[in-house]
Amino acid sequence: MINNELLQPVRIGPWQLQTRIVMAPMTRSFANDVTGTVGEDVIAYYQRRAEDGIGLIITEGIIPTIQGKGTFGVPGLYTSEQVSAWRKVTEAVHEKGGTIIAQLWHVGRLTHPDLTGGRPALAPSALRAEGLVHRLRKPYAMPKEMTNEDIRMTVHHFKQAANNAIQAGFDGVEIHGAHGYLIDQFASESTNRRTDGYGGHRTQRLRLMREILSAIGEDIGMERVVLRFSELKDDEPSFRWLDPIAEIESYIEMFHEVGLQVIHPSTNHFSQPIWEGLTFHELVRSRWEGYIIGVGNLTPDSAVTAIRSGVIDLAAFGRPLLANNDFVNRLKNGLPLNPYNSAIHLAQLI
Repeated sequence: MINNELLQPVRIGPWQLQTRIVMAPMTRSFANDVTGTVGEDVIAYYQRRAEDGIGLIITEGIIPTIQGKGTFGVPGLYTSEQVSAWRKVTEAVHEKGGTIIAQLWHVGRLTHPDLTGGRPALAPSALRAEGLVHRLRKPYAMPKEMTNEDIRMTVHHFKQAANNAIQAGFDGVEIHGAHGYLIDQFASESTNRRTDGYGGHRTQRLRLMREILSAIGEDIGMERVVLRFSELKDDEPSFRWLDPIAEIESYIEMFHEVGLQVIHPSTNHFSQPIWEGLTFHELVRSRWEGYIIGVGNLTPDSAVTAIRSGVIDLAAFGRPLLANNDFVNRLKNGLPLNPYNSAIHLAQLI
């Protein structure tokens, strides 16, 4: 299939993108584990993707506070040293004509005090997650049920990190509200048993997400904000929404209320139906007229089909971009893609 739609430049709000190809956010763990700063290897890693012609680069998850850290080597955006280090990345990307946004990520209960400097894991309710912390290989800690002050401070941390991102030269931010992490823990009735204004009905469970979006949009402009959301939970692989329509409608109603313009519905399998023969992205598109980033084991051909049909506006790729730092060039010239090999491509930044 000719990839004209995938390879053409496009304007999304304030961003003039080189192509419709998005680099999906992928945890790499190459930051300094003590300081949370990134180095020359990370600069070169992102610059290569911009030089190749990736339209929108979404970084690996960046924590807005040490209590959001869920594994080793995660970068931050809460110290001046971290801001200065990221500024070198954004300058390198912009030098090659790229656009880059920072994904802000707080893991909530999916951590352990060994990673957070002894601080407790935070969650909407004191419910311990099952399983082992990524790479640490210890059971998840029993989290502290967040007080209203904890919630207020978390909103502040996200807001400050977003401002730090702009100071560091990022073109915007993506808020990670998916996959069973803190914001999603509030949104889900399986992890949120609160009886106050942050729990109960799904519109109240979305209150933390709404407050974070509103606070950030007020400071940096909602046109520079992306929201990632999903049915999926990293620690609950069998979890599924009982009523996908009601869930999606609640999210989208809130997105309209805060003025969000770009969303990133996340799934592992883009073409897999979740309700009456419709996929996650098709259900979202039937109720959303704004920009949609598609993701979920897409191929160049399936991405072009989805763009042509109007289901998505941009197509995000993960593993293919780890295995091919010249992904765009290969598509343009009809060259085969290198297969992804976790032993090779997770162990180094290429």
